[in-house]
Amino acid sequence: MSYTKPTINRVDFAMMSKYGSPHKTQKVRSSIDGVDLHELTKEYGSPLFVFSQRDIEDKYRVLKDAFSSRYPNVQFGWSYKTNYLNAICSIFHNLGSCAEVVSEFEYQKARALGIEGKDIIFNGPYKPKEALRVAVEEGAKIHIDHLFEINDLEEIAKELGRTIPVAIRVNMDTGIYPQWSRFGFNYESGEAYDAIKRIHSGGLLKLTGLHSHIGTFMLEAKAYGMETAKLMQLKNRVEKEFGYEIEYIDIGGGFASKNRLKGVYQSPEVIVPTADDYAQAITDAIYSYSNGKPLPKLYLETGRHLIDEAGYLLTTVESFKRFPDAKKGYVLDAGVNLLYTSTWYDFNIELDRHYNGLNEASMLNGPLCMNIDIISEHIMLPPLDRGTILTISPVGAYNVTQSMQFIRYRPAVVLIDNEGKSHLIKEKENLETINQNEVIPEHIKIK
Repeated sequence: MSYTKPTINRVDFAMMSKYGSPHKTQKVRSSIDGVDLHELTKEYGSPLFVFSQRDIEDKYRVLKDAFSSRYPNVQFGWSYKTNYLNAICSIFHNLGSCAEVVSEFEYQKARALGIEGKDIIFNGPYKPKEALRVAVEEGAKIHIDHLFEINDLEEIAKELGRTIPVAIRVNMDTGIYPQWSRFGFNYESGEAYDAIKRIHSGGLLKLTGLHSHIGTFMLEAKAYGMETAKLMQLKNRVEKEFGYEIEYIDIGGGFASKNRLKGVYQSPEVIVPTADDYAQAITDAIYSYSNGKPLPKLYLETGRHLIDEAGYLLTTVESFKRFPDAKKGYVLDAGVNLLYTSTWYDFNIELDRHYNGLNEASMLNGPLCMNIDIISEHIMLPPLDRGTILTISPVGAYNVTQSMQFIRYRPAVVLIDNEGKSHLIKEKENLETINQNEVIPEHIKIK
């Protein structure tokens, strides 16, 4: 055992809560789905994103069973913005998901994967008219976000000489704050009803669906019950008054994963609703307001809940130092450039083996020349060696799609299949991939 210089550390009350002191035992992970961490970083480099196909498929089946056992007509739509790697999207499509996209970029990505327009839900506050035209011609489900889109779609309907089926997005009060009122038409003010009335009066569009997305990382299943009840009430009203047949309701996504929010000290296992909790609240509301009519098809756009816990980031300790307040600081080769969600999550951080020595208050910093590059500000760790591999999880949602090549290249991404074999699904970046779209005008080229 190597000698470690003794230090005197003050008690850091920032690391305390009403539940007591932080967890002081070491969390250890040496492999993912049976594949050794050191073998992974040796072959693909560090840092490295790793996804478990087994975890993805298991999570999907649990949620799908929770809904399909309660409701006869359920369709999942994979949320591309959550993680649009082609391999990840392909897994969800092979499981039966359609595509849910929020931009023409994501729409094109889904089409390039072979997803037909009829199997794409087109959401989002910005849909250029030409993108709308393509979606209309290919039969996508278009969810109108604002009045300008109604005008654009009516112009396209005139040009094509046909009626276009559409849905609208509705925002509402479900007791969750802040309320997501930026998107769609408000329910309580009557704005959503007025938008439908406007669609009906134009005679060029036909309302076939209602959509809402009430928030993200939702910890109250009952909020979905309230959302669904209001969509069903709106459905009943517009069917009666305008003669529409609402074929489907789309309750969006936002189901929480088992990540830990900063400032929340209870375990995710305690505060995060189960798949059955979400499904029961939503399907009960549909049945309660069906009024004996044919049940609408139910769409869900769940992203984070299905992918977050299947994603891991492997990162290596590059160096360490002692700060003036006696806290030990470790520099990792991955930082906030790769972990967008570090702003609000306290990640699960595991060591590659058991380390000797006493745990002490430590900080984990990334490699960026930025003071905000902090992965964990307060964590109890034993003395770690240079070259130690840490596993950070869950990181499957949003981190890959929102990562950036600020200061550092973005790393490779690997998928471990159901047989425990690793597959490269995204190559790590290099200078060529970064420079390929840049152009230097002739008059300023270096001679």
